[in-house]
Amino acid sequence: MTRIAIIGAGMAGLACARMLADSGMEPVIFDKGRGIGGRLATRRVEGLQFDHGAQYVTARDVGFVAVLQQLQAAGAAAIWNDGSQASHIVGVPGMSGLARAMAFGLDVRQLAEVAAVRTHADALAVELSDVAHSFDRVVITVPAPQIAGLLGADHPLAGQVAEVALAPCLTLMAAIDAPASFIARTDKDDPLAWIAHDGSKPGRGPGTATTWVAQASPRFSQLYLEDDPATLTARMLPLLCDRLGVAAAKVTYATSHRWRYARVTAPLGQPFLRCGRLWVGGDWCLGPRVEAAWISGTAIARDILARLP
Repeated sequence: MTRIAIIGAGMAGLACARMLADSGMEPVIFDKGRGIGGRLATRRVEGLQFDHGAQYVTARDVGFVAVLQQLQAAGAAAIWNDGSQASHIVGVPGMSGLARAMAFGLDVRQLAEVAAVRTHADALAVELSDVAHSFDRVVITVPAPQIAGLLGADHPLAGQVAEVALAPCLTLMAAIDAPASFIARTDKDDPLAWIAHDGSKPGRGPGTATTWVAQASPRFSQLYLEDDPATLTARMLPLLCDRLGVAAAKVTYATSHRWRYARVTAPLGQPFLRCGRLWVGGDWCLGPRVEAAWISGTAIARDILARLP
């Protein structure tokens, strides 16, 4: 059995692992986080939950359409009627539900931060802080700016992704004791470019009707990227209260999150890159959509399978 490691348990890594596993392989996924899914993220705290990363998923590729249909049939996804004309799919009971369903049966090792990947004559070494694992093939699906840190700045792949650009996104999560005046609002010129009544999504259950997620514009996010969470929350919360027309006294909970690599602004322009027995990919290859990550990860899996003896 060819030993395959995948670094990153976001959509690209999971899509790659899913196709490999369905083809009889046994990939091992390493992820530094407590949860899986990358920006398919749901935070649960004090009886509340917030989708603080990707807000929904859309599909154009027939393969990804089929995946979302399967997830809906399994109860892990549902259509969110947010007032737009588009078909927006969300995870159930949170966006992370999509990732958990895709990861079912896979060997996912969490809290396993990879420090480096080194190429040897007969294998690739995946080095963690305390141990190194040997593999025949390695797939890296971390954000493009982090690839040089794993492979070294002089690695050919590090140079090939140097022009890829990703913008940050700052996210506010708040529970407000007041009726919702709308479901979702987009205004690219507002500091809070996206505001959503998170509790309106299907499958959220009781106790989430007053939860809101607000994501800042690229300019605001870049300007205040290095704020600590408390400062960022204090900066964004008055803006949200103003947009909702509620008093600050109605806020029962608030916190914030910083996504340093959130929006792809200059993609690679192809589904993945390969150098010998090493592949790199992610949404940054094709564009700022969850579907782009799935296409990249699936393309890598197909390429690996095609090259096996």
